[in-house]
Amino acid sequence: MTFPDITANLKSRLPNLRGRLLANQALGEMTWFRVGGPAQVLFMPEDEHDLAYFLRNTPRDIPVTVIGAGSNLIVRDGGVEGVVIRLGRGFNEVRIDEATHRVTAGTAMLDVMVSRAAQKAGVAGLAFLSGIPGTIGGALRMNGGAYGGETKDILIEARGVDRDGNLRNYSNADMGFSYRHCSVPDDVVFVTATFQGKAGDPETIAAEMAAIKAKREASQPRNRTGGSTFKNPPGKNAWKVIDEAGCRGLKIGDAQVSELHCNFLINLGSATATDIETLGETVRARVKAHSGTQLDWEIKRIGVGGPRP
Repeated sequence: MTFPDITANLKSRLPNLRGRLLANQALGEMTWFRVGGPAQVLFMPEDEHDLAYFLRNTPRDIPVTVIGAGSNLIVRDGGVEGVVIRLGRGFNEVRIDEATHRVTAGTAMLDVMVSRAAQKAGVAGLAFLSGIPGTIGGALRMNGGAYGGETKDILIEARGVDRDGNLRNYSNADMGFSYRHCSVPDDVVFVTATFQGKAGDPETIAAEMAAIKAKREASQPRNRTGGSTFKNPPGKNAWKVIDEAGCRGLKIGDAQVSELHCNFLINLGSATATDIETLGETVRARVKAHSGTQLDWEIKRIGVGGPRP
């Protein structure tokens, strides 16, 4: 699908914009599933002030969507209408205050890179981030967690830009964290996060991170995937109810429920976004019919189109 090109109109409204605006930019290669249509406009701001300027001066009737590393994302085959924002090099710094053991990171930073920076500085408490495949921005938005830790456990403050272009600070309490969720409005774009660590031994932290990596590699597929597909239902494991419903290895087109970990969907090579989302909905229906358990998506799905009936 090709959308009408609105970049010229945007540029005329934004004469001082420093970031890049690209029309009908393919998004598939930016996601771990390697599927999906284009963004009507892809915007890559230079820094938080450029982002604020863009949001402040872009008409409110133009939809704005933010993506990160694409590790927990399905872009539907019809593409994404409006503007897709992807933060880059202006949002990937890490600063560590060795006196307070506080770590401040740009939201384009990969979680694993932040945990490595903390480890090298002898800051403990952030090792679990190495087990989350995504960016700091995604961890904030989803209250990302793994191996006994969650973002809410370490966050002091997040900084974001709202849809009116205002820079705002959000305390841990302001974030409204719950399981794989925060209650900050979806149109706020997070730009930095400050975490509280504690003094630790770099070698001990490195060993903890190595153990996390080994567990991930032994239990999770390394194919084109989107990580955990569904949230764990209350008191249950998503993978277990999926397995009990007979969905391990289930295929639609070239999309498959992983044989290794059946809360992961994988692209065997030529799956479409529709194949993957339809497979997910088929799993949800079979689990509901088998055990009465309602599975909720953890993977974010954006764009035009959707699963086949």
